[in-house]
Amino acid sequence: MAETDIDDLIEIIEKEGSIDDIPTQLPMMPVRDVVIFTDMLLPLFVGRDKSIKAIEEASKSDRYIFLSAQKDSDLENPGPGDVFEIGTVGRVQKMLKLPDGRIKALVQGITKGKIEKFEKKRSCFKVKIEIIKDTELQEFGIEVEALMRNVRESSEKILALRGELSGDVGILLDQIESPGKLADLVASNLRLKVQDAQDILETMDQRKRLEKVNDFLARELELSTVQAKIQTHVKDEISRTQRDYYLREQVKAIHRELGDGDDKLLEIEEYHQKIRKAKMPESCEKEALRQVKRLDQMHSDSSEAGIIRTYLDCIVEMPWNKSTKDSLDITKAAQILENNHYGLDKVKERILEYLSVRKLNPSMKGQILCFSGPPGVGKTSLGKAIAKAMKRKFVRISLGGIRDEAEIRGHRRTYIGAMPGRILQGLRQCGTNNPVFMLDEIDKLGNDFRGDPSSALLEALDPEQNSEFSDHYLNMPFDLSKVLFVLTANITDSIPSALLDRMEVIRITGYTREEKMVIARKHLLPRQIKENGLIRRSIHISDAAVDNIISEYTMEAGLRELERKLSAVCRKIARQVAEGKKGKFSITRQGLTKFLGPPIYMTDMDQDESQAGLVTGLAWTEYGGEVLYIEVSLCHGKGELTVTGQIGEVMQESARAAFTYTKANMDRFEIDKDDFENKDIHIHVPSGAIPKDGPSAGIAMATALISALTGRVVDNKVAMTGEISLRGRVLPIGGLKEKALGALQAGIKTIIIPEKNRKDLYDMPPGVKKKINFICVQDLNQVLDVAFLKKESDDQEDDNIQETDIADAEMEDGENESSESQVSVSEENSDFEEHDSSDEGNAYEKDDTSEKNGASEKESVTEKKGSFEEK
Repeated sequence: MAETDIDDLIEIIEKEGSIDDIPTQLPMMPVRDVVIFTDMLLPLFVGRDKSIKAIEEASKSDRYIFLSAQKDSDLENPGPGDVFEIGTVGRVQKMLKLPDGRIKALVQGITKGKIEKFEKKRSCFKVKIEIIKDTELQEFGIEVEALMRNVRESSEKILALRGELSGDVGILLDQIESPGKLADLVASNLRLKVQDAQDILETMDQRKRLEKVNDFLARELELSTVQAKIQTHVKDEISRTQRDYYLREQVKAIHRELGDGDDKLLEIEEYHQKIRKAKMPESCEKEALRQVKRLDQMHSDSSEAGIIRTYLDCIVEMPWNKSTKDSLDITKAAQILENNHYGLDKVKERILEYLSVRKLNPSMKGQILCFSGPPGVGKTSLGKAIAKAMKRKFVRISLGGIRDEAEIRGHRRTYIGAMPGRILQGLRQCGTNNPVFMLDEIDKLGNDFRGDPSSALLEALDPEQNSEFSDHYLNMPFDLSKVLFVLTANITDSIPSALLDRMEVIRITGYTREEKMVIARKHLLPRQIKENGLIRRSIHISDAAVDNIISEYTMEAGLRELERKLSAVCRKIARQVAEGKKGKFSITRQGLTKFLGPPIYMTDMDQDESQAGLVTGLAWTEYGGEVLYIEVSLCHGKGELTVTGQIGEVMQESARAAFTYTKANMDRFEIDKDDFENKDIHIHVPSGAIPKDGPSAGIAMATALISALTGRVVDNKVAMTGEISLRGRVLPIGGLKEKALGALQAGIKTIIIPEKNRKDLYDMPPGVKKKINFICVQDLNQVLDVAFLKKESDDQEDDNIQETDIADAEMEDGENESSESQVSVSEENSDFEEHDSSDEGNAYEKDDTSEKNGASEKESVTEKKGSFEEK
């Protein structure tokens, strides 16, 4: 808005001057953010070189200058095309040079003009103009009069709302009789945009120009009315703020007198800023502000104030609205998983499926994955690989041994030392609300009088309700739906069913010998060489040496012990290097004893020879599969059954079921009744200090019992696993892959498994299926046919069993019948045949003789099959 002097305006408007003496060639000055109207008196501050020269040029002659508005006010050096053609011829009334080099000029608008041609452009613009006159009105009609009166009244109202109305203004407006002059005067004092003001300036019809001004006045009046209301409200607020400020100053003075100082007020203001910055939900923000108000009203040294400060610090540091952007490049993620983990194809496939679905449906709720398997198979590192592939933060907490529900859901603030649950603590530390959150050892949660942590996890791990997870300490809902929870467990049996139902369990079994070889070469050995300060090219461990470490110095499903042995080798080399020895260190299989001592485990079987009453079983543990020997011995007594070896309840039941089955079928097996009445039966599982339990030793116990009672020798090259019913049916078991790996480690080449476990062979590694002959059976007769060595009457002496020709004939007939139901997996490898990927890039040397021996062993087992049928 142009600021004008009322007296000067009246004088200018009333003065009738001639425009005929205005030259047609004038210096031109572009003006920014304002349009100069006729009869307008405006002070201008001129700072651009061309504009200063234009003012000086006008001052040297007749003081006339052409003023045109810029189309773009940001241009520093406008050209001919950057100004409007129609402008105003002005006269420089006064000019004052300022100390900073600028010029202050008082310019009066004279008449309108139009640029016809630019004569000069370098030092300053000189233009040839054409004087434009308004169209004359022949007579003022009643409409024009009403329009002029409306413009005057609207102008006075606007000035009154602004507080600028005075008597001189009313006189000025009343004295102007020309509609065009009234329109120009009012337009020059309106806050119009340059384009709107230029439109009014270019309107030559006085009536139309006045109508446009009236329209702008109506809008300005409405805006001024609203603005006046806002100003009144603001004034009231300022008054109240000033009052509050005065009261706060008084409170400050009181605090200073009490010795509190100003730190508390700064603290309160800092909490307000942090709460606004946290962008928490409205309900949570309201509660946080309420706590700040409570803190403000408390003494800074009170114990309650410290509790509230800790609570507020926790709230403002929670990642309410902070997320990391997911990287969902499936090809890159597959490459990361492949580089970090060898094998585990099904696990990698499931992870890539999750990322693919996440890419297609970003709003998908967080999945709950549970990696189950023995220690050292890479469960935790898989979680880190997922976070790396998605470019998310990784958080890990261990749940092993947690018995307090407050560890998950947090303590209530009424307790001293209360803190949030470990889930919210992890989110607070990582600073985002969508990390990959690993809950390690979920199977080792406990419960006691302090609550059940597994039940507290139900809300956190349920995708349908974890969007409003309630922590006792926070006492406000927090959204966990964006978190990708990854859980790990060695076994799933101890996980409550309600919690297990909310997870997708992905089982990770142990590694085969070939897989361990590749992993040792690609990951473990390079890492240990680096961690022990060695140079990779200065140390060489042969493949035979690494294979010997795997087979004779470790006995595990995972890789931890293998890495420890490799670390031991590297440490001994590091000592030699530190002592000054130089050169390339080469470790061979023959020199391995120097570094690791004598072998700890032998690949040969513990049974030197086949015996009656001794059976090789298979057991599953949370550390992998292992061979379990079962011994049965008979002694004089009263027919009592004794089971020893730290046997659990399930295996106790298996022993009793095997005993009952054998006793019920003693006629079939030609067992003397006196053996059950005059002899005690002792079933023992060695390694008695180690607790053993599980439903998989039934057929092994039954076979050992029948072998001891009949004197038949059990083949020591055959292992078996399966449960038995009272009718002799072989029931399915679990953990077949782990048991097979344990058998392979012990040198077993033939395993008897339940028929219903045939489906598990599909996921068996091809290298295992190639080296082990799996025989599927349905009842105990088929087990005995495979397990017992063929009896030769010339070589065996047994006082308890005397075979007859009839029994031999029945056994031959039974053999033909049972052979139809027996299925050797080695003969049906086409059903489960896969390419052994572990052979690629693996320098493991296979022993041809062992394969030949394995083949001969299979043939010998087939030749020694016998059969027991009811007479």
